[in-house]
Amino acid sequence: MNSPAANAAKVVTLVQTLLSEEESVGLITPALIEEKIDQVLTLNARWGVDLDRPAVVDELIRRFSLWVGRETTLQDNVGHVGWLDAARKKDWRYWQRYREWMEQKLSQRAVDALDLATDHVLGLLEDPLREGSWDRRGLVVGHVQSGKTGNYTGLICKAADAGYKIVIVLAGLHNNLRSQTQMRLDEGFLGFETSRFTDEVRTIGVGLIDSDPSIRPNFATNRANNGDFSAAAARNLGISPEQRPWLFVVKKNKSVLDRLNRWIRHHVADTEDPATGRRMVTSLPLLLIDDEADHASVDTGGQAFDAEGNPDEEHEPTAINRLIRRILCSFSRAAYVGYTATPFANIFIHEKGRTREEGPDLFPASFIINLGAPSTYVGPARVFGIRSEDGEGLPLVQPVHDFAEGESHGWMPLGHKATHRPLYKGEDRMPPSLEQAILSFFLACAVRNLRGQEGQHASMLVHVTRFANLQQQVAYQVETFVRQARQRLTRQIDHAELVARLEALWHEDFEPTSTRIRNLFPDQAGAGGEIWEEVLSILPDTVADIEVRMINGTAKDALDYGDNGRGLKVIAIGGEKLSRGLTLEGLSTSYFLRASRMYDTLMQMGRWFGYRPGYLDLCRLYTTGELIHWFRHITAAAEELREEFDLMAASGGTPRDYGLKVQSHSTLLVTSPLKMRAARSLQLSFSGQLLETVVFHRASEVLDANVRAGFDLIRAMGKPTETNPNRIRNGMEQEWDGYLWRNVEARTITGFLQSYATHPGAHRVVAPLLAEFVESMAEAGELTNWNVAVVGAHGGRKLDLPNGLSTRMPRRTFRTEMDDRYSIGRLLSPRDEAIDLDEPQWLAALQKTRETWKADPARQQSDVEPEIPNGPAIRSVLGFGAAGVQPRPDRGLLLLYFIDKERSLNDDEEPRELSTMLAIGMSFPGSNSGPKIEYKVDNVYWEQLYGVAD
Repeated sequence: MNSPAANAAKVVTLVQTLLSEEESVGLITPALIEEKIDQVLTLNARWGVDLDRPAVVDELIRRFSLWVGRETTLQDNVGHVGWLDAARKKDWRYWQRYREWMEQKLSQRAVDALDLATDHVLGLLEDPLREGSWDRRGLVVGHVQSGKTGNYTGLICKAADAGYKIVIVLAGLHNNLRSQTQMRLDEGFLGFETSRFTDEVRTIGVGLIDSDPSIRPNFATNRANNGDFSAAAARNLGISPEQRPWLFVVKKNKSVLDRLNRWIRHHVADTEDPATGRRMVTSLPLLLIDDEADHASVDTGGQAFDAEGNPDEEHEPTAINRLIRRILCSFSRAAYVGYTATPFANIFIHEKGRTREEGPDLFPASFIINLGAPSTYVGPARVFGIRSEDGEGLPLVQPVHDFAEGESHGWMPLGHKATHRPLYKGEDRMPPSLEQAILSFFLACAVRNLRGQEGQHASMLVHVTRFANLQQQVAYQVETFVRQARQRLTRQIDHAELVARLEALWHEDFEPTSTRIRNLFPDQAGAGGEIWEEVLSILPDTVADIEVRMINGTAKDALDYGDNGRGLKVIAIGGEKLSRGLTLEGLSTSYFLRASRMYDTLMQMGRWFGYRPGYLDLCRLYTTGELIHWFRHITAAAEELREEFDLMAASGGTPRDYGLKVQSHSTLLVTSPLKMRAARSLQLSFSGQLLETVVFHRASEVLDANVRAGFDLIRAMGKPTETNPNRIRNGMEQEWDGYLWRNVEARTITGFLQSYATHPGAHRVVAPLLAEFVESMAEAGELTNWNVAVVGAHGGRKLDLPNGLSTRMPRRTFRTEMDDRYSIGRLLSPRDEAIDLDEPQWLAALQKTRETWKADPARQQSDVEPEIPNGPAIRSVLGFGAAGVQPRPDRGLLLLYFIDKERSLNDDEEPRELSTMLAIGMSFPGSNSGPKIEYKVDNVYWEQLYGVAD
């Protein structure tokens, strides 16, 4: 007899099918869902036994509230022959069973979107039945923890249906990640458990839908932790042209890839290339999937190029890159698809890179696809509030301060060595912040049980050190704390203080946070209504189920989610193995102190991004104020580049165009200099970017000097062109409190920038670099005329300005996560960038905004169609023009905000003295102009600023 959870899943799937037929007729309401549940239960009354109907209704409401954005693509079709059509897809069995299996887990809309996305990727590859030699290289860019594995599993199924015979998946650097990927592909593609020790076939996943032995794929690796492509497999595995495809899931490991290369040459190759003497495979088309393609796959050796741009063909690439390329060039028909959420290392690959032995480098010359995520995806932009007007993210992030005492003392200082002992106040125990994080996990598990999710997995991440011996000591402290809490709650002895801490956390944090999340994202939080007495009553049993596991290179403690039908509840403690690729099912609570600042490394560590159906309000991230700052910084940069990608795709750009754009972007300093191939000299451009100061000095003399610089600028500009600018656009009135000057000379702007002091923590807004860039662009005939605005606030405190002017000072909420600076969430209101646009420019930018609005709902803060243009569209229209609008690359915009510092810091007190700080925003029109500025950096400086590359 099936469990209640299995019965509920069956009911959800059947009701979803019935509702899909109703969706085109009208709105899917809770009443209609209830009606269809009753209809399904008439088919089998046993499904209704112990059925949690509210949970089923909630799940179906979530599924039918979801919407999925479309992917955008940069492609180069030189040499490509289009081939994929409806007739070719007829009777595809691998895809059909995968689709049906996914429909049990996802909404119809999500599965339809997966179908379209994988069709798009496959269609950009070559037809595996096409004769002759061909090679396609592409990159699929998703979001961290957004379902990339599901996407490439669907692609593999379709590729096998189409006729690709060898499928190789490169799955990370560690055994546990490779094993996890094998398990996912066992379920989604093979349909059976892979094992080296038994001939018995245990059917799982898609095999439960269609287990016909005639289509059963072959496998060369298995799900065991040591199930990689081994020497024994290489000796015993023969292969010949046949109907069924072969699957290899291997690590990015030199020994493994070298073994695989030798096996291909000696056991699979069927001819010899007369030009190179290389053994070649002509009978079996290859699909190679490179998971986390920016990690280890990129050649960091720095190939040389001559004055004409020709590569040094005797260059020796780094080991993993060399071996991947040798696999690809051993097949006359080969397709390479990299998957990553952090693509910048791949973009820095030189598009002309090639060597005699390895052939072309892994630059995605054929296509780059930017996947849209469903509206239920919770990514960096939502967590950290990059899209919100006030810059405030979800109330799930908790700054921690008690883990260190200075640079080298305390429980886990950021600069600690392997010999450090994690002591708090001299005792062998955790800091209170980690205790609170664990208590938060207790509460999250208990509430999820009350919401009918007791059969689902729940995880907590503790990532505080990269040293395995220290992870072991932390695991001991965590296990001790959990064991003592379990005993106190179960035996009801010496438990009053613990219960009081839990109750305070419930009332002060969980209740208000759940209410706020439910108001923002009602489909992703639970129905609510839980009361403390209910939570307390199930806490003893909940905590009794929680296990502590250590996940690192020496531990045998694997996360066996697939083997745990009751729902594993685990606190996972680790380092690098928890940093990239490994999925923590049902991740609710994260305690994270890792100090890397590089974009790709840091984002990949963000295991807390992803899908949290029905429990988003229970999730918590405990981390340092500095890392919160860095996450906001790099998230803003990533979002800007995604928007640039969308605009470039709309105008028919190629991967090479995007590569050039990324390589000159002012924030791509946050990726490893080795991967960038140019650690000492970077050519930067600010074209098409918005820069705003959100980090400020604390020293009053610096703040006062900046205000004086702003006053000097106002004196130099003279009488403003407009006072309190007012615009009627598209039937809406927009009004600003302040002044606008038009056609200010570039030298006036550079003079101001040279006297304005930006904070060292403002990594993008570096005033001397901005001044140098404006000067170089003006010499080339761009950015010669500037519009300058002082932006005030209705009702703000009055500030007298030069030239007999005055303004009402705006306020901004100051963050308190870091004590060496003032920082705010956002400076500009989204409408401010349009203060100087005329009506045609504004309408053209609005049209562009709406065109890209649905591309990625997970990046949006609202599902309401935009009514004002966004910044990237404004800068694109100004730089490149639009229908009926002439480009204006000569025109930049400088925005001045005289912020009421005292009022911003504490609204409840009258200011003791006049206290003002000047913040600036600069909007640069898009440009393909050549001028850039050189930014020199050596590796010592790099590691001081961004940390050591992983």
